[in-house]
Amino acid sequence: MWLFPFFVQAQPPDQPNAAEIKLKLEKLNFLGSVLYVAAHPDDENTRVITYFSKGRLATTAYLSMTRGDGGQNLIGSETGDLLGLIRTQELLAARRLDGGMQFFTRAIDFGFSKSADETFKIWGKDEILSDVVSVYQHYQPDVVLTRFPPDDRAGHGHHTASAMLAIEAFDEAAKPGLPGQVAESEAWQPKRLFINTGRFFNNTINENTPGVTTINLGGYSALLGESYSEIAATSRSQHKSQGFGSRRVRGDQQEFFELVKGEASGKDVFDGINTTWTRLKNGEKIKQLVDRVIREFIPEKPALSIPLLLQIRKEMHTLESSVWKFRKLSEVDQIIQDCSGLYMEVTANNYWAAPGQQVLTTTELLNRSDADIQIVSVQSTDLGMDSTMNISLKNNVPVIVRSRKNINGSKGYSDPYWLQQPHTIGLFTVKDKKLIGKPENDPSVRVTFNVRIGGETFNIVKPLVFRSTDPVKGELYRPFEVVPPVFVNISNGVWVFKDESPKNVEVVLKSATDSTQQGTLKLQVPAGWRSEPSILDFTLTKRGEELVKVFTVYPSKAEFNGALIAVAEIDGVPYSRSLKAISYDHIPTQTLLPGAEARVIRVNIKKEGAVIGYINGAGDDVPTALRNMGYEVWEMKNEEVTAENLKRVDAVVLGIRALNTNERIRFMMNDLLEYVNKGGTMVVQYNNSNGLVTDAFSPYPLTISRDRTTDENAQVRILKPDHPVLNTPNKINPSDFDGWIQERGLYFPNKWDPNFEALLSMNDTGENPQDGSLLVAKYGNGHYVYTGLSFFRELPDGVSGAYKLFANIVSLGKPKKLEKTKVKVKSR
Repeated sequence: MWLFPFFVQAQPPDQPNAAEIKLKLEKLNFLGSVLYVAAHPDDENTRVITYFSKGRLATTAYLSMTRGDGGQNLIGSETGDLLGLIRTQELLAARRLDGGMQFFTRAIDFGFSKSADETFKIWGKDEILSDVVSVYQHYQPDVVLTRFPPDDRAGHGHHTASAMLAIEAFDEAAKPGLPGQVAESEAWQPKRLFINTGRFFNNTINENTPGVTTINLGGYSALLGESYSEIAATSRSQHKSQGFGSRRVRGDQQEFFELVKGEASGKDVFDGINTTWTRLKNGEKIKQLVDRVIREFIPEKPALSIPLLLQIRKEMHTLESSVWKFRKLSEVDQIIQDCSGLYMEVTANNYWAAPGQQVLTTTELLNRSDADIQIVSVQSTDLGMDSTMNISLKNNVPVIVRSRKNINGSKGYSDPYWLQQPHTIGLFTVKDKKLIGKPENDPSVRVTFNVRIGGETFNIVKPLVFRSTDPVKGELYRPFEVVPPVFVNISNGVWVFKDESPKNVEVVLKSATDSTQQGTLKLQVPAGWRSEPSILDFTLTKRGEELVKVFTVYPSKAEFNGALIAVAEIDGVPYSRSLKAISYDHIPTQTLLPGAEARVIRVNIKKEGAVIGYINGAGDDVPTALRNMGYEVWEMKNEEVTAENLKRVDAVVLGIRALNTNERIRFMMNDLLEYVNKGGTMVVQYNNSNGLVTDAFSPYPLTISRDRTTDENAQVRILKPDHPVLNTPNKINPSDFDGWIQERGLYFPNKWDPNFEALLSMNDTGENPQDGSLLVAKYGNGHYVYTGLSFFRELPDGVSGAYKLFANIVSLGKPKKLEKTKVKVKSR
C-alpha cells in the first residue's frame, strides 16, 4: 500500500526519452525519502518537491490535509466538494510534472479558520492524526518537512493544525498497533523534521542562523534541460482554479529548513541517513550493478541495458521484505519497460458502462526495440477476462486485439471514494481504511498482462481508458468509468417557491447503456407537498439518449426548506444517481454521481424589478439564484456593458472577484457609476484586496481589507433596522441568518466614506465588531452596494434568508418601467 506511484489515469501513455531514462537509472541508487506536509492544494513548495525528486532523486511526496474544498474558484462556478475534486486533480497534475507522489487525509477544507483549536474541533483531531500517522507508517519518510510553523504565525488555523499534526505524528508513528490503523501498518520513526521557514512568518532567517539548513534549489539539470525552479513554476501553474500561474525563474534560489524534531543535521537534510543500497541487508551487490548499468547506458540504444537491469531485478527479489525493496522493484520494472519502448494500451469504445453491460475493448501492443518480449496471457476480473495469448512482439510491429466483454455485474460505481457517503462539515466518511490517504480511486477497470521480457516474467497492469480525437485539440483521453444504467438529473439544484403557486420541475433521464430500458419515474416530495402526476413511465432505447419528464410540484402553505428526490425504477431496481461531469483542459474529465436531489425552498419572498444585468467575475452560480427569484438575468459580455444597455436593466450585479479577474472592468466603471448616478442600483460582491484591476470602483472612498467572519453561526447585529434593504420588499430579521454555511463573509471593507451606511455588524468570538459586510450609499439618483457577505455560497445552497436579503438588495430603489422593446436575455 502506497509504496509506489499511483496509476496515471486518462493520460497518454508516457514514454520517457533517453535522458529521462538515465535519470531514472541514477535514482535507482538513491534510497532516501522526503515527505512535505501542509494543509491545502497550493500550500506545497513545488521548488522543494522538484529539487528533492529530480535533483536529489529522493522518493518525494506531498501530504495535503485537505482537498481545498472550501476555497474560491477562478475558472468556474464549482464550490465545495466539486471544487475539492478539481483541486485534487490539479495537485495530481502538478505531481506529474515535479515528480512527487500525492497523499491526503480525510479532512475537509471548511473555509478560513482563525485558530487550530477551531480546526481540530471541526475536523476531529484524533481522526486526522490517525490519517497522518498512517501515511507516515506506509510511506516511511526519512525526512519530514512542514510548510508552516505550529503556531499563529501560520496565518490560518488549517496551516497551524497541519504543522502540529506533522510534529505529533513524528512520535506517534513510532508506536506500533495504534487504534484506527489498518492491519498491515508498522511502526516508523522519521530521522528528523524541519519547518520550511524564512517566509512571511520568519523573514529574518538566513544561511547563518543556528539550527537552519540552507539548500539552493535553483540548480540546473542538463538531462532535463531545465532548472528545478523552472519545473516547479510549471508545476505550480497547474493550480489554475486558484489563479496561481507562476513565472519561471532561473538562477540560485535558497530555501531554509529549521530543525524541529529528530537528530541535528549539517548542510544536508539527509545527514546521518544511509541513502545507499547498504541500508538493506545484502544490498551491496545491487549498488555495483546499478553503477555499471549507468556507466554502460547508451542513449541511442537503451534496450541494450535490459539484460543488466534484469540481473538487478533478480538480486532485488532476494532481499528481505521492506518498503525499499518493493519501491525499487517497481522502479526497475518500469525502467525495463521504458528501455524496450514497450507500448501497451487498452481502450474502450465508450467512456462509461453499467455493471453487467458489454464493452468493446481494443488492445494495442508494440515493442519498439530488439528486446525479446512475449505476451503470455491477459486477465481482468473486472471484464471476466482470462486468456492465453502467446504473442511474440517483433520490433515496431503493432499487435491489435479486439474483444467484447461484460463489466463484472458486482462492480461498484466509479465516483470518488471520499464522496460516496454523506460527510460532516470537517470530515469525509471513508469506510475502507485502506483507501485513506490515496489521492483518487484506482482505475475502474484494470487489465493485467503476463509478459516475458528477456525470459523474465512481469505482471503489467493497465487501466481501461477511452481515447478520442478532437479536430482542434487532437488526441484526447478520458477515464473509463462504471456508472448506473440510467442517470436521473433534476434540472435545477434549487427551486424557490415564493408562494403557494406550483412549479413545473423537469427531470432529465439519460441512458448509459445500449439496451432498451423501460421503467417508471417518480418524485419524492416533502410531507404536505404533492406532485402531479405521481408517477411517469419512460422508455430509453440507446446509450446517451435523454428524456425530459415534467412534474408539477405543489408546495405547502408554510415556509419550508427541504429536498426533492427523483427515483427511476427499472425491473424493480431503483436508481437515484445524477450525473455531474467536470471538464477542464488541464485535468482529466471527472464524473460524479451524486444523489438525484434538489433543494426546495418555500419562502414568502418578494422582489421589485424584472431584469438584472450580471457581469461575471471569477465564476459563481448567483445568476441561477436570481432566476429562481423570478428575474430575467442578462449575463452581460464585456462589450455589452454600455451606457445604452444599462438603461435596460433594473439593477446590475458584479460577480465575485470581478475587480480581480476582469481586466475590462476598469473601462466599464465610468458607465457603471454613471448608471448609478442616473438612478440605477449597482451591487459589487466580494473581491480580494490584492490584485484589484482598478481602484476607481466606488463613487466614494472605500478600502477593502482581509477582515472576515468565518463562523457561519456568528451573531449578526442589525445596525440600521429601518433601512430599506432590511425592510423592502422583504422584512429581514436576525433569524434570516440561520442556516448559513461555511462563513458569514470575507474581505470586508474596513474603511469607508461617510456617505456609506453600514447595515450589519458581526464578528468571530473574541474579535472586535466588523461592520463592513454590507455597505450602501446613495449616489445621485441611484444606489451603490458593496457586500462581502458570502452570497455565492449561500444562494446555491438554498439558504432562505440569503434569498430574501439579496432580493432586497437588487430591489433597492423604486422599480423602473421597462422600455417597450423587450430585453433579449441569453440563457446559459
